[in-house]
Amino acid sequence: MFKTAFILGAGLGMRLRPLTEDCPKPLLKIGGYPIITYAMDHLIKAGVDRFIINTHHRPEMYKKRFPGNQWRNTPITFRHEPVLLDTGGGLKNIEDLIEDDEAIFCYNGDIVSDISLERLVAVHRLKRPDATLALRSTGLPLNVNINENGDVCDLRHTLGNPGIKGCLFTGIYIVETSFLKNLEAGKCEPIITGFLKIIKERPGSVHGVILDEGPWYDIGSIESYKKLQSIMEKK
Repeated sequence: MFKTAFILGAGLGMRLRPLTEDCPKPLLKIGGYPIITYAMDHLIKAGVDRFIINTHHRPEMYKKRFPGNQWRNTPITFRHEPVLLDTGGGLKNIEDLIEDDEAIFCYNGDIVSDISLERLVAVHRLKRPDATLALRSTGLPLNVNINENGDVCDLRHTLGNPGIKGCLFTGIYIVETSFLKNLEAGKCEPIITGFLKIIKERPGSVHGVILDEGPWYDIGSIESYKKLQSIMEKK
């Protein structure tokens, strides 16, 4: 349990062009290392011993960056998507690579962070919902709503349930294998669609944990990329 991590590496990185024309966004370098390796190091520290990474744009670059399909002696399985499947479709597409009773980390490949994954795991173990999302109480957009129990009651203001607080979704979360049954094979859809489905059917099935301690950076633009480069160069 919690030994496998799915890192989303298949995005096109449109907002970082021209930097991503010949390179997947997670492989752009910051501080001399590909962005995705910061996620991998973070997950290894939390006890992960196997990575699954989905690819689409310039998949050969991943093989070049990770010869032997490993990082720091941790094996990597690449799952190519000839047709881009988005975050939910990408997760469904690796269902055959996951054990039936396994809970796995999911981590956007363009995030650099050091939030407490150990606390995320502890809360998920205690609550055992279908999914547990790592959240921040500040930043934009604050479009994940939680209720007094910490359960996610709305996302992107879709259900009209503001709860007691709006939070930022970090792109880091844990899902039970059973959650994948709510996703449709071969369909291009965001993970948010799956979350909303089970929230409507079973309130309390998606939980949120606010993790404000530790840095968190979302590299969604050339400006944010250059800013983080500057921060890393000063360390």
